[in-house]
Amino acid sequence: MATQAATLSRRVEYISPRRQRVMGFVFLALAAGIWLFFIRTVDAGVSTTFRLTPGGSDIQLADWVFATAPALNILAIISAVLGGYQLARGFGRNTNLVLGLVSFLFMFGFLAWAAADGSLNIAGLLRTTLQKAVPITFGAMSGILSERAGVVNIAIEGMMLTGAMIGALMGSVGRLYFGDTAGLWIGLGSAVIFGGLLALIHGVLSIKYKTDQIISGTVINIFATGMTSFISAKFLQKYQELNSPGIFQSIEFPLLSKIPFIGPVFFDNNVFIFAMFLFLILLHIGLFFTRWGLRLRSVGEHPKAADTLGINVFRTRYMAVTLSGMMAGFGGAYFTLGSVGRFDEVMTAGRGFIGLAAMIFGNWSPFGSFGASLLFGFADSLQSKLAILSVNIPSEILLMAPYIATMVVLAGVIGRGHMPAADGQPYEKE
Repeated sequence: MATQAATLSRRVEYISPRRQRVMGFVFLALAAGIWLFFIRTVDAGVSTTFRLTPGGSDIQLADWVFATAPALNILAIISAVLGGYQLARGFGRNTNLVLGLVSFLFMFGFLAWAAADGSLNIAGLLRTTLQKAVPITFGAMSGILSERAGVVNIAIEGMMLTGAMIGALMGSVGRLYFGDTAGLWIGLGSAVIFGGLLALIHGVLSIKYKTDQIISGTVINIFATGMTSFISAKFLQKYQELNSPGIFQSIEFPLLSKIPFIGPVFFDNNVFIFAMFLFLILLHIGLFFTRWGLRLRSVGEHPKAADTLGINVFRTRYMAVTLSGMMAGFGGAYFTLGSVGRFDEVMTAGRGFIGLAAMIFGNWSPFGSFGASLLFGFADSLQSKLAILSVNIPSEILLMAPYIATMVVLAGVIGRGHMPAADGQPYEKE
């Protein structure tokens, strides 16, 4: 038994020599990039200022001012040392962790270079990153719920778009008849319900009729795009009172919102961000520490064995897919009820698909997906900050940043994920 455990441990920790070399060269390339693109273009004596107080906050912190060139040299040296060690000996199963560290050093260097001889509000950037990550995180959690049960759900984009439109429409109607606050909650509840209904259609097609799950999801995406665009053009744009639901206001979390730097960023937000953290905790506990989660995961890994043990595979998959749609509808409502306050055609802009990429990046786990969502949110929020700093980078490149980050992740830079074994496979009951 001890020998088998040791063998399994070695198998888990094993990193191929090829991947070790590739990661080593990636680290060295990032170090070279800091030197080539940043250090060489910065004048000596220039300093960078990072502001640590987000806009609108009354909790003031002193600015962080440092010499730009020496800081960039330190970042490049650390990255090069890590790359050399990776080539010589390797970091084993900590390779991805070191990759994250080197990537952070590169991005910190990029921000220091962009703000050279100027200032950048780091706290504001972090807050914007969190806000941009909200719909992506909900999309990722939606995918986790469905795919952990063995059903591929690429219809998340359509469900989020429908949730955004229904949230605006029903929120506006509720506001006219019941007041602002009640209208917002009516819109949110309606978005969740309609997301669940679309997911139920996807479940019937893919579970009962065993339609190809990719085709089923694509059909729902096309239907959602057409339906929401038609309703928007015919009604919401013509009758503005049907497209004015308002937005949920920020809530200050007692005591915690007064913590310098992190308080205004994490604990002074609207209900969607607090709900995101709550759902992350509940989903993690539910999936990995409850009987419900064990049954759901067993259906996605080995449905025949689960059926043999008395678990109703079909009912579990229907439940998971429906919850997935409700989560997507909740995330879609963020666009209209938590951010903009109105619906515009195709306003989700691929965030549902990026959520699926975050799910894969996070290895089908809630907090791993949240970390990936923050990465994509950072790439998305960076474009507006750099535009303010007048960085000499074409605006088209900045607009592509979140999608480029998605392609890099899906290209396998962080290694292969471990998707559920029965993901996408219809179950035939014998």
